[in-house]
Amino acid sequence: MKKIIAFVFLFLSLWVNAQNEQLAQNYYDRGEFEKAVVSYEELLKNNPGNSLFFQRTVDCYQQLQQFDKAEKALQARLEKFKQSNLLIELGYNYQLQKDESKAKKIYEQAIDKISKNVNEAYGIGYTFERKSLLDYALLAYKTATEIEPRLTFNSQIAVIYGQQGKTDLMIETYLIEAYQNPQNLPLIQSQLSRFMNEDADETFNDNLRKSLLLRAQKTQDIFWNDFLSWFFIQQKEYGKAFIQQKAIYKREPESFSNIVNLGQMAIEDNDQEAATEILTFVLQNTNDIDLIIQANSYLMEMKIENSQDKDYVAISQELDKLITEFGVSPYTLPLLRLQANFSAFQLKKPEQAKTILKNAMEMNLSRNQTAEVKMELADILLYEEKFNQALIYYSQVENDMSGDVLGQEASLKTAKTSYYKADFEWANHQLKVLKSASTQLIANDALDLFLLISDNTVEDSTQTALKKFARADFLLYQNKKQESLAQFQQILKEHKGEEIEAVTLLRIGKIYEKLGDFAKALESYQAIIANHKEGIYIDEALFFSAEIYADHLKDNEKAKPLYEKVILNHEDSIYSVEARKKYRQLRGDNNL
Repeated sequence: MKKIIAFVFLFLSLWVNAQNEQLAQNYYDRGEFEKAVVSYEELLKNNPGNSLFFQRTVDCYQQLQQFDKAEKALQARLEKFKQSNLLIELGYNYQLQKDESKAKKIYEQAIDKISKNVNEAYGIGYTFERKSLLDYALLAYKTATEIEPRLTFNSQIAVIYGQQGKTDLMIETYLIEAYQNPQNLPLIQSQLSRFMNEDADETFNDNLRKSLLLRAQKTQDIFWNDFLSWFFIQQKEYGKAFIQQKAIYKREPESFSNIVNLGQMAIEDNDQEAATEILTFVLQNTNDIDLIIQANSYLMEMKIENSQDKDYVAISQELDKLITEFGVSPYTLPLLRLQANFSAFQLKKPEQAKTILKNAMEMNLSRNQTAEVKMELADILLYEEKFNQALIYYSQVENDMSGDVLGQEASLKTAKTSYYKADFEWANHQLKVLKSASTQLIANDALDLFLLISDNTVEDSTQTALKKFARADFLLYQNKKQESLAQFQQILKEHKGEEIEAVTLLRIGKIYEKLGDFAKALESYQAIIANHKEGIYIDEALFFSAEIYADHLKDNEKAKPLYEKVILNHEDSIYSVEARKKYRQLRGDNNL
């Protein structure tokens, strides 16, 4: 019984203490320091060794300008525990009272402690940092390394330089640390990438690139080639990253997988020029059949994406030749799926496409491969306007690949099928979930479609314009560009000035781009820029216009201000990073 009573008493004591601590924390967070200090004094009385309670008590004294109380408490604790970081707290108490000379004297005493015991540097430096006394923190760490060169505080020093705005020194210190301790490289690159993304004037990026390049040239160590490759990947400059990876490959042929991965990244970011160069290199330097088939599939996919009707015969022959060369098997499934897609959407032969896929389904496929074939088959059934049959296959992929990117992609296609059928309520129900998908591309597509449906339902509850728009979008899905264009142009005439006008202009612009009529595409984008400045499609209109001027019309002087507007006025745009990269290239900042 005595044990039970003792246990209950202990439990109640702990519970009361936890409640009191929570109450003190709430007062402190709300700035009610008169109440907080009473609670913390009581907590400290019961837990005299608790450093958090002591620190909060001193903080409350200082907030209430009870500096004498704070000094007395700090002196007493310093005498009792002999903790050097308390010297900094004491000095800071004087600093709050504008007594700089006393503060300086005590800070110097803290630095002297390092001379007697170099291991004190960690706690002293950290406390100086916590008080934003960055010069003293640097002095603490540097004093320690002068005494004991084997100690390293590069990471701490680099962070301080960053806080001081001395980014050139931060870069140098981080690079020294990365080379000396490669195990810290991921953390260092994470810190550097934060500055790369946040720095608006590009000075940081230029300084980092130059520092890396200088080391790569001076030492000929592939560590720096790999670091440079990482840098260019962050900038989405895959061609330059490839130069570095090739240099590594020449000395370490086992690094070939890095080049393959780089090619996949270039494809995902739609850098077709770099992707083509990388994949061609892969084909020239591997005997791995899987890699050869995959590389050929990617190259053919890009070729199809940029093709016109006149190219279809040659592409069809090239696909047939590749499948003949490598045979029909699970290994050549990427080529078979591509051939089926090309047959349906470009050659308008959906029956032929379905035959290819149904034959593939009879092979000994993996779970993932089966899902890919079913997805392709559903796409073709949707092309044929067999909506319900398509939905059956999409649902199967959703269920079979739940939690996988392929499963999320099937969910998105299910929502799009509902949208094409003008079942907007059900489509939006599915899109609400997909807006938070783990894959950014799927999440962005889901959000775009969700906003399209929502915005055009608020203004027009009958959804008349939206139904016409969904039909035009479906014609575009079927690769019927001219029919789709005519439908979108009709919407412009019948619903001029309505919510749907801006996105209709955007679709028309993209179709004209596909047809190679860049002047007409620019007209559509210009209409958005002129008449829908506050709309959600302005960043796309600016970026797509800039791309036409830069890539197709070779008019850099017209492209630059458009990229600049995306950078300055639309920082949250998904095109802002690419706009910044292109703007720098046109400005001439990309010379190595």
